[in-house]
Amino acid sequence: MSATPKKKRTARRILAVGAGLATVGALVAALPAGASGTKGGGNHGRYVDVQLLSFNDLHGNLEPPTGSAGRLTHTNPDGTTKTIDAGGVEYLATHLRQAREGNRYSVTAAAGDMIGASPLVSGLFHDEPTIEALNRLKLDVSSVGNHEFDEGAKELARIQNGGCHPTAGCFEEGKRFRGANFPYLAANVTNEKSGKPLLDPYFIWERNGVKIGFIGVTLEGTANIVSAEGIKGLKFGDEIETINKYTKVLERKGVKSIVALLHEGGAPASGSYNYNCDSPGPGDGISGPIVDIAKNVSPQVDALVTGHTHQAYACTIPDPAGKPRTVTSAASFGKLYTDTTLTYDRRSKDIVRTAVASANHVVTRDVPKAADMTGLITRWNALAAPIASRPVGYIAGDVDNPADAPEKPLGNLIADAQLEGMAPADKGGAQLALMNPGGVRAPLVHKASGAEGDGVVTYGEAYTVQPFTNMMTAVDLTGAQLITTLQQQVSGANQAAPKILQVSKGFTYTLDMTKTGADRIVTSSVKLNGEAIDPSKTYRVAMNEFLAGGGDGFAVLKEHKNKLVGASDLDLFTAYLAAHSTASAPLAPPATGRITVVK
Repeated sequence: MSATPKKKRTARRILAVGAGLATVGALVAALPAGASGTKGGGNHGRYVDVQLLSFNDLHGNLEPPTGSAGRLTHTNPDGTTKTIDAGGVEYLATHLRQAREGNRYSVTAAAGDMIGASPLVSGLFHDEPTIEALNRLKLDVSSVGNHEFDEGAKELARIQNGGCHPTAGCFEEGKRFRGANFPYLAANVTNEKSGKPLLDPYFIWERNGVKIGFIGVTLEGTANIVSAEGIKGLKFGDEIETINKYTKVLERKGVKSIVALLHEGGAPASGSYNYNCDSPGPGDGISGPIVDIAKNVSPQVDALVTGHTHQAYACTIPDPAGKPRTVTSAASFGKLYTDTTLTYDRRSKDIVRTAVASANHVVTRDVPKAADMTGLITRWNALAAPIASRPVGYIAGDVDNPADAPEKPLGNLIADAQLEGMAPADKGGAQLALMNPGGVRAPLVHKASGAEGDGVVTYGEAYTVQPFTNMMTAVDLTGAQLITTLQQQVSGANQAAPKILQVSKGFTYTLDMTKTGADRIVTSSVKLNGEAIDPSKTYRVAMNEFLAGGGDGFAVLKEHKNKLVGASDLDLFTAYLAAHSTASAPLAPPATGRITVVK
């Protein structure tokens, strides 16, 4: 969508779901920015190649993500692997702009989580910097993700339509936040009473008579992984039913070329971004929720752009008619973008599916930085500097957060910090702490990110690790409930994609991955300080408000009693770093071994 003046932009429609949330605008199909060049038979030929550039799960990573969060794995032809540093909007902008060259028909789309869980340079300003960057990137359309709801539906309305933050105000003197120049789509997020979509359900991109419809949905389980307070009055519907419903709507409007932007995904058999997930070998391919969704979404949908799992893939999955269909995801944090060629038949007004081609491309850091993005980052960093650059601790080496490890050094550090902060009798009397893995957003890196010096942890870096500012609680759970909590990591809603809680020192158990479901937890191994957990005994457990509300599929945690609310998770984290490290005695990364994994 072109970056037209705000006064000429029609406000996006968002329904009232709570006090003070106004209904605005009506559904409008907006035009994209102009592009140059001609491909695929030119302006007047029967077939036109439309370039679809896409990405997902940016999470406000304007600056290059650090440590393992900013690396991709590449598999060489001989089977060996190497890592590549990638990401950063200065580089993403350059790559996208170069990719568009020579393509008269080019549209850029995203599959959600553009904002939320963002580093401090964006998160401190309620992600206004990221929306500004996406406007400059000429993003045409995005689905919402679960993290677009981190601050609730009312804040999402402001992100779409503009206006200064209701409590923080305007961040730059004389400037008013103008909102997103692109439509956020939320076809399956509806008002419980009226049944109407919260945001526009679809968007029609048009260029010289070529029309492509985009339907945007987030995962049905969003309500289980965001704060309940911000989404009161909203219903998150079935992804397949919703996409199929609006496919028919678009067809009735004469739009036969359709792309689904879906914030749900899968897991390829390899973590390498260049893995061929159409490989036919045993154990190859892709698994997870996206497989079932792709197999049941209407054959009229020509491609699925997905996200949420932070994985990289460009696969084909059969549609209900048995024909192969492209399904893509571009990892996370702006490290990749996907380039998909959609060959449009002017006569049938449909995509020639046999001609669809997709590939993921690395956002390498060896291209010139986009000057406008450098200026944007510099401007917002200057505003954040007084807070961001303050030292809060010292580390002796990288404290990593590996995605593929059940137990993570940084997860242990955070759980220990939460236990220490909530253990005093007047703070809650906690005996152990549980931390959801999705709340740990980035590693702590020993190498300096600025002028602070190696090993110095700044407030900005700590914020990037824990950007949600969840309030901590101490609650009563029985030993039986504790064991059920561990079992819910690998069963029920989490059976297909286990969510292994990070645990504080002294709490140990065995995870047997040779078994299935709840049986993966060896109940006799669950111990606190070497003593077996007694199912009938009551324990005081520290956890954030998100977990205490049953988030991430841990329904049993809602059964807690005697809740005491403490400080925020970030405050406890920074206090722990300050108490346990100095410049001359930095904190060593904590050892793992609290969870014994049997494979």
